[in-house]
Amino acid sequence: MLPSHRETLTRGTGTAPRARTGLISGYVLRVIREQLGYTQEEAAELLRVSPDTIAGWETGRRPLTAVPVGQMLTLRHRLMQLDTAPALLQALERALEADVLLASVLDEDAPAEESPLGSMVMQRELAEVLAWPLNGVAPRQIRALPSPLRPRRGPAPSDPTLTVAEQRAFFGQMRHTAEQARGDRRFLLRRQALYLSGYDTATDTADWLAHQQRTERPGDWLTSWLNSRSVAAVAARQGDRDRMTHFIDTALLDNEAGEAANLSYWAYWVGETSTPQLSDAFIADDSLGPWTGDRLLTHLVDGLAPHHGYIDLNVHSVWALLQVRPNLLRSGAAARALRERLPIMLDSRELSARGRRELESIRYAIRLAEA
Repeated sequence: MLPSHRETLTRGTGTAPRARTGLISGYVLRVIREQLGYTQEEAAELLRVSPDTIAGWETGRRPLTAVPVGQMLTLRHRLMQLDTAPALLQALERALEADVLLASVLDEDAPAEESPLGSMVMQRELAEVLAWPLNGVAPRQIRALPSPLRPRRGPAPSDPTLTVAEQRAFFGQMRHTAEQARGDRRFLLRRQALYLSGYDTATDTADWLAHQQRTERPGDWLTSWLNSRSVAAVAARQGDRDRMTHFIDTALLDNEAGEAANLSYWAYWVGETSTPQLSDAFIADDSLGPWTGDRLLTHLVDGLAPHHGYIDLNVHSVWALLQVRPNLLRSGAAARALRERLPIMLDSRELSARGRRELESIRYAIRLAEA
């Protein structure tokens, strides 16, 4: 029998931890300071606050999420004047939002059905920042940074880290939220809670997720499609490629609505459009919208690696994208990267028979485009 929400929260700890705020945004602020090459004392002088305030922000002892809006905007403008990289300023914004979501999950007294996780469809930038303290994988803009200008003094965490008790509480709340968020009107909340639950390394996670899929009663096509995609994605992340293969075979191939939904979801996920979506309904629009596909192709090509968890979905999505946006083959860094990646992928033993056929089709299309 799978553990209950309360058992998950209290196992080995007695009680769930109090909600903690400012963990991720404080860490990003420290990364910004280190990239600029300042000590806490120097940064405090330039930002016109006390060194203790800087230290409090960076550790989360004084959460940045509690700073008034006007003061936060002033801080952001001063960081701009110090020539902070735009990608880091954007990471700080996403980290503030992620901290609010994280604190809401760790607040055991907050009703699960009112979780802000169900207020809008998450995009990759926010999801990566929110997952950072769960899986230890820094967001892309953080991973791409050079070494700090000054070495750190003394021991310091390499990531914003939750305690074992906090992680247990987080995943316990996510399971509870997913179990409570039943019905089409709360499916977005349930779907995103299931997505985050997939980062749980507990031994029963795969079984619990499979149980959630079996007990889902979708009321329409889109809900059913999204449920299948979410479960397949989580399974692929955990090394189970069979579910993703089944999803591609049954929900995408020879299914125009499914193919369009897949591309629309990917395009939104990677930020082809900056307009936030408050529900999943946009995914069912088979017109695909005005997005160009350049950013999406870049993202998918980056995922064309033999041991990538989503390799089957990435290959198929590149193939499907080029069916509707063939001009992407004629210019751009992503197209060049695709040309360079194809021989490596075709030599891989990780490819499924379908994936190999699709890559061969892409190679043939490239030759036609170059002729």
